[in-house]
Order: sequence, then C-alpha cells, then structure tokens
Amino acid sequence: MIISKTPYRVSFFGGGSDYPQWYKKYGGEVLSCTIDKYVYLTCRKLPAFFDHKYRIVYSHVELCKKIGDIKHPAVREIIKKYHTEINSGLEIHYDGDLPARSGVGSSSSFVVGLINLIKKINRENIIKQDLAKKSIEMEQKILGEIVGSQDQIAAAYGGLNNIKFLTNGGFKVNKIKLDKQHMNRFSKNFLMIFSGQQRTAKFIAKSYVNKLAKDKKRYLHEIISHVKIAKNLIQRQNFDDFGRLLNENWIRKRELSKNVTTGIVEEIYDQCINGGALGGKLLGAGGGGFLLMYVKKNKLKELKKKLKGLAFFPINITNEGSKIIFSHE
Repeated sequence: MIISKTPYRVSFFGGGSDYPQWYKKYGGEVLSCTIDKYVYLTCRKLPAFFDHKYRIVYSHVELCKKIGDIKHPAVREIIKKYHTEINSGLEIHYDGDLPARSGVGSSSSFVVGLINLIKKINRENIIKQDLAKKSIEMEQKILGEIVGSQDQIAAAYGGLNNIKFLTNGGFKVNKIKLDKQHMNRFSKNFLMIFSGQQRTAKFIAKSYVNKLAKDKKRYLHEIISHVKIAKNLIQRQNFDDFGRLLNENWIRKRELSKNVTTGIVEEIYDQCINGGALGGKLLGAGGGGFLLMYVKKNKLKELKKKLKGLAFFPINITNEGSKIIFSHE
C-alpha cells in the first residue's frame, strides 16, 4: 500500500496570467502558497482473485475490469499513461480535507498526487519539476480541461512562491523566504470562508480565458503588476498593505468576467470588509467556493461573530509539496 499527501493552494495575485492562452504571448506571473489542508490518495495492488481489476473510491465507487471502463477521467488517463505494470490491478481511495470545486486547486492536487503515487508504484523517482510538467500536460492536453498552470506547480513544489511563466511554455519557481516567526505572523492574518457555493472552474474560466489576450489585456497587466508589489510587501513584512492590495486586486479580477462573482459572494465579502477585514478575494477562477480574507488580529473576534452560520477556518502556510507518506509492499 502507498499513500500520497498533496496540499491545496491559495492563489494571492496574478491569477489569469497562468493560462497558456495568455503567457505564451506575454509571459505571466503569480504569487501563491500551499496550506495545511490536503488531498490523500491511497493505492494498493489488487489481488487477481477479484472479479474486477480496478476499484476506484471517491464520491462514487467504481468496479471495472478494463482501464477504459473507468469513468473518472483523471484516474483513467493517468493509469493508462503512467501505470507500467499493466497485468496488476489497482485499488485507489481518495480523501480530501476540503470540498471539490471550491477554488483551492483540488483537481490539480488530485492529479499531482495520483501521478506521484503511480510513479512510486512503478518504482520510479520523479522530481518536482517533472511532476508539475506532467500534471499540467495531463490536465490541459490529455483531459482537455480549461485550467491554468499554477495549481499543479504549487501542489508539486509547496511553499510560498513567486511562479513565472515563460513565453516558451516553461516556468520558474522562486521561493519567498520568511523566517518562521514572520511566516506565522503572516499566516495568522488570513481567514478562509466557505461561500456555500460550489462551481466547476472550467465553466467560469471559459467565459474569459479566450478574451485574455484581446479584450481583457489591460486588466490582466494590472493584475500581474500586483505580484511584484505584493512580493516586496511580504519581504518588508508590511503585511497590512498586502491585505489592502488584495482588495484592489479583487476589484480588477471582477472586471475579467461577470461570472467571476455572485450576489452571495459579494454579500459575504462586504460583510467581511464592514467587519474589519482589509481585503480579500475569491479563490480560483471564481463563481463560488472559498473566500480568502485578510483580517488584523484585533478585528478577528469581531468578524467571526458576523460570520455566524458560515464555515470558516484560519490557514497555515506549509513548505512541502506532494509527497509519499507511506509505502509498504
């Protein structure tokens, strides 16, 4: 049995510029981090005496005799492409700390974690860069999903990162270093709030991705410019201005598409600002899921009272990407 543990990510700035439709023309840049919430995938080789060859357990249970019969597209295509021991069956279980379709990069964390797992089953080593590249290829080219490229990199590398996307399709990961004390202080200012609305990112992204390099060019250049400012604010430990910049960035992000936000999201966001938050944003492509709000410590208790009835929790920034936490054959 083998178990992989892969973090979810929080994207602060630059979202939208990680779509290949944009960065292959203009380059892109994001600032993101991984948090202490995870996707866990468990896999074991299935003994031959079962009637089925593949057992996949997520929100459904699939019992299949052939790879092509697997309905979960990511599981089917990853096994088809990477599992080398084709004569042995597999049983795969999925567990996640956070709900799917909520803006924290869950689909990419799943893909990264499963490729990492299958590579381990094959007794193959894989470095972070290759894990990220293979995951991007799987989602964008093989599965044909309308997704960016930052989530896979964040899940593979882990940590607080400035990720740059190159016009040749490559990427560079620059870790932002803070000592433990300042990293903890930075993390403690954030509150994740679940809007109660789940959405499929590709439908939101579809409403603006193809317009990025045309109609939305000015807005996206402004969004990208915030990355450098935000990085400097972190390095100077000017965390409150980082929170205020999140608010400015959110205003720009809403101008990409009317589908980025909803009435419920706007209501929660305004409630947070009125309760003392300095800024925030809706995570992921938009339309629902988690809001990330920056709240000064002395305002946190007051804001939590206003959020009665909503699920929320603090975050801790983690420094590790996808890893194998258990392996026994």
